[in-house]
Amino acid sequence: MGIALFRFYEELNDFLPSAKRRQSFTVTFTGNPSVKDVIESLGVPHVEVDMILVNSMSVSFNYKVKNEDVISVYPVFESLDISNVTHLRGKPLREIRFISDVHLGKLVKYLRLYGFDTYYEKDISDNDIISISVSDKRIILTRDRGLLKNKRVTHGYWIRSSVTGEQFKEVFERFDLMSSLQPFTRCMECNTLLENVPKEEISGYLQPNTRKFYRKFKRCAGCERIYWEGSHYEKMKKQIGRMIGLKT
Repeated sequence: MGIALFRFYEELNDFLPSAKRRQSFTVTFTGNPSVKDVIESLGVPHVEVDMILVNSMSVSFNYKVKNEDVISVYPVFESLDISNVTHLRGKPLREIRFISDVHLGKLVKYLRLYGFDTYYEKDISDNDIISISVSDKRIILTRDRGLLKNKRVTHGYWIRSSVTGEQFKEVFERFDLMSSLQPFTRCMECNTLLENVPKEEISGYLQPNTRKFYRKFKRCAGCERIYWEGSHYEKMKKQIGRMIGLKT
């Protein structure tokens, strides 16, 4: 049996019980486990980790934990340059695209409102989520920690909050989405890109007041829903804008 001293930093503490947060604690182990296995046994998904130091030296997930090791575990860094140490995840995805589990339907609509390609199905299985994430190079968004511990997962994020607006703020800040905003370009229902459509072409489908007061319309190329920047759109835009500090 061996004993190692662990310390987790920043938001990785969200996964730990209160007694182990923001402090060093001992972990006993038997056999010859990898540091990845020990970290995930403590409740922290590997996709949330970007650097591990063992006795002040950078190591990979495959490192075998030894007796009396001192291990520091760090989250994904957004601004700090750690290019000289061992990165634990592959290169960042060139294009930000998401896939959500079945519990985040409301968040999905907010992401699509601002133009983010977000795959979502109400009855999709965890295995299908992982397969689509890998094949389409999508980031998994989930409230299920266990899903992110699957060894096939390469990019993912565990949503901390249960409140939709706060969830959006989490994703917005975690993935630094400000420069990628493209509001009102994607269908909130089916995720397809919207196309401009002449008013006269869809006039017969509009309510009298909508036909009277609005001139610019878009139509989903997938499900053919019609969109215009009415009061509901403006309300959602301002609500999210306040949460992420945008001027609307």
